[in-house]
Amino acid sequence: MNRMPKRLLWGVLPVLVIGVALVVRGAPASTAVENGGGRLERLSESLETYVEEGRLAGAVALVAHGGETSYLQAVGQRDIAAGDPMETDDIFRIASQSKAIVSVAVMMLQEAGDLLISDPLGRYLPEYLETTVAVADGAGGYEIVPASRPITIRDLLTHTAGIGYGGGPGAELWADAGIQGWYFAHRDEPIRETVRRMAALPMDAQPGERFVYGYSTDILGALVEDVSGEPLDAFLRTRIFEPLGMVDTHFYLPEEKRDRLSVVYSASADGLAPAPDPGGMVGQGAYVDGPRTSFSGGAGLLSTARDYARFLQMMLNGGELDGARILSSKSVELMTVNHVGDRFGWESGGGFGLGFSVLRDLGARGTPGSVGEYGWGGAYHSTYWVDPDEDLVVVYFTQLIPTGDVDDHAKLRTLVYQAIDELQ
Repeated sequence: MNRMPKRLLWGVLPVLVIGVALVVRGAPASTAVENGGGRLERLSESLETYVEEGRLAGAVALVAHGGETSYLQAVGQRDIAAGDPMETDDIFRIASQSKAIVSVAVMMLQEAGDLLISDPLGRYLPEYLETTVAVADGAGGYEIVPASRPITIRDLLTHTAGIGYGGGPGAELWADAGIQGWYFAHRDEPIRETVRRMAALPMDAQPGERFVYGYSTDILGALVEDVSGEPLDAFLRTRIFEPLGMVDTHFYLPEEKRDRLSVVYSASADGLAPAPDPGGMVGQGAYVDGPRTSFSGGAGLLSTARDYARFLQMMLNGGELDGARILSSKSVELMTVNHVGDRFGWESGGGFGLGFSVLRDLGARGTPGSVGEYGWGGAYHSTYWVDPDEDLVVVYFTQLIPTGDVDDHAKLRTLVYQAIDELQ
């Protein structure tokens, strides 16, 4: 049975929808798109071309400017085999886009006086008072040495705690413990217990030494649970999602929403195919039928473009949306400046704040944007950014892993900014 279109901008989002592109169930995208024309039409054409060429199954893109939604479009299909067109309220695994939300939760606890981000993590999670590091010996082995200092909460927020995804010099120890990779939804173990076991394993680098991307935000999720006395899902729901009207953001999908979860596809030389499902990681996965026990603050959330845009608009507004103040403007400012000096080597001209990458040098990066822009993305090929100079929020959701050579992220950025003068 085809689904009928559901809400576009549910609740109290105070926007004038200048252009909304809605794909109606059973209608081809090429005849159901309305985006107001103008230069943003080029973005619509580009996204549709990726679908026509078989490089994307489907996607949802949202552009908000000045607090108003200027563009919201769904293209392609949520499920190719079922012939189910994508809708703007379809739900996506946002993976590492969970990190920004949990980082905000930590800053809320600092604002409540419950912790300081300069505190040693071990003050709250005692097993982290003393940790170890696996140091490669240059001959294929490693030695385990004590950490040079305690890991701090700020180290975790900036990914300078030295904690990877279990693939560093001591990888076999992490494998033996059954803790590798970013996927947690299949685990029938509370996140606090997984994080407790992590503390006994050797980290990849000394605290503060370099940017190491990994379990830091999962550990922060356990910290939120310990300090607040609430499960992470409850804290996020009552303190962030409900105040912001994020009605479709969950760790695990409610039964009545399962037909809105976008299928994950993989790119290959033969085109797109449903992603394989080892352990539930890249197919429909345990977000639907799993044990619903582990709340991964680093990669576990599901959301919609509309919900995530509300979270980002709160950040762009200095911590407030529709009368709900989540953070102070000074906490937002602290989160969105570079904290790591030159240690962030993932992007030319980039740095990293407290949960977000931050652009420091536009010319060094060489793509359109603004100094001070912040954002990140997720393993299933989603991305987002906030450009305070242009009063701009961009959210782009698709489900593709591995991605092959698709260049849609770069095209998205270029085609958003080439239309910026029409949004003034």
